[in-house]
Amino acid sequence: MAPNGDAYVVNPSTPEGASRFANARLSPAGPHRTIYVAGTACVRPSEGTWPGVTENEDGTQTLDIRVQTAAVLENIDNVIKGATDSKGGVQNLIDAVVYVVDMDRDYAGMNEEWNKVFPTRSVAPARATIGVKQLPDPRMLVEVKAVAVVEM
Repeated sequence: MAPNGDAYVVNPSTPEGASRFANARLSPAGPHRTIYVAGTACVRPSEGTWPGVTENEDGTQTLDIRVQTAAVLENIDNVIKGATDSKGGVQNLIDAVVYVVDMDRDYAGMNEEWNKVFPTRSVAPARATIGVKQLPDPRMLVEVKAVAVVEM
């Protein structure tokens, strides 16, 4: 284990040069592990598909914040499950930062999907939502960075 805990990578066969970050880091061992989930988008790492991105016949794309947000939260759930042998999931989040490209257009839709996963304050993680100029790929409308705690 590295001094900053264990790395978890969704697709460990990805060459190191293609991505120099882990999808999550687990804090050093103990009865509870803190999982630091890297910024996560809607893209499905294993398939390379983009939920919430529709390719139109004219070469343009239609982007759907609701579908992307649901996919992001599902991806985070899968990262946490994978990093903890299914002992935890998205419901173990204690903190999240949501990055949204267009707050005026997309905040409400993102928040609606968020509230489907976390229907009450008593189960929702602390959260900050930040409007950003752009994300690493133009297909991305939303990205989430999060922290979870899981009893191991």
